[in-house]
Amino acid sequence: MKLFYREVGTGGPAIVILHGLFGMSDNWMSFARRLEKDFHLYLLDLRNHGRSPHSAEMNYDVMAGDVADFIGGTIGSSCSVVGHSMGGKVAMKLAMEQGGLIQSLVSVDIAPKKYYTTQFRDFLRVMMGMDLSRLTGRGQADRILEEALGLPPATRQFLLKNIYRDEHNRFQWRANLMALYDNLELLLDGLRGGGQYDGPVLFTRGTESPYIKEEDLPLMRSFFPSAHIVDIPGANHWVHASAPAALEKALREFWNNVNCH
Repeated sequence: MKLFYREVGTGGPAIVILHGLFGMSDNWMSFARRLEKDFHLYLLDLRNHGRSPHSAEMNYDVMAGDVADFIGGTIGSSCSVVGHSMGGKVAMKLAMEQGGLIQSLVSVDIAPKKYYTTQFRDFLRVMMGMDLSRLTGRGQADRILEEALGLPPATRQFLLKNIYRDEHNRFQWRANLMALYDNLELLLDGLRGGGQYDGPVLFTRGTESPYIKEEDLPLMRSFFPSAHIVDIPGANHWVHASAPAALEKALREFWNNVNCH
């Protein structure tokens, strides 16, 4: 699958950035601007997200394959990969299966374990239940999310970035909500397979996020023996938005240590 992507920066080492569930490349644009003078960044829309194609098939094998095809076809050499949440699992799967494509790996606030939550299915049910043909504006959609789910404003706005007007000025969803709903258990599942990646790996976790716990560390190191863990103070799950300066510092220090230049 040919993925949509955005490019930031023109010189320096290539860095691929992969967003999380319900996200898109645009979510990482302001963070990428912090790095553009020193790196050549490629911000991808994963399948069924953003402007990339839709498919009923969605699991970490095919998504890692999409990214491998992108690296081979667009970058043409190994590179460093940063993945947040679902994108972090895609990056991990790619490293485990095709480690030769990856110089270094950064996973932002996600472990390779199975996550147990009904929250995302609730999000999808409400989003799919909206009658977009009757929607008068984003404000109305925002009120629906608030009333049905009680979400804080930042989470509602994150989800509503997926709404756009098509060429006929009608509201549509960018994300393939049905594919996400049908494959959600696969996306929440832990990574499988006996592959390891022995290259340099950084796991960053927000101190205000519950996604990576101390008991997850042995599993992380079973797949990634050289894994280094850095806590990002004050960051929630959306580390790049809630603590961008601290995340930037952690990434630069990691890349300097692994000679990413």
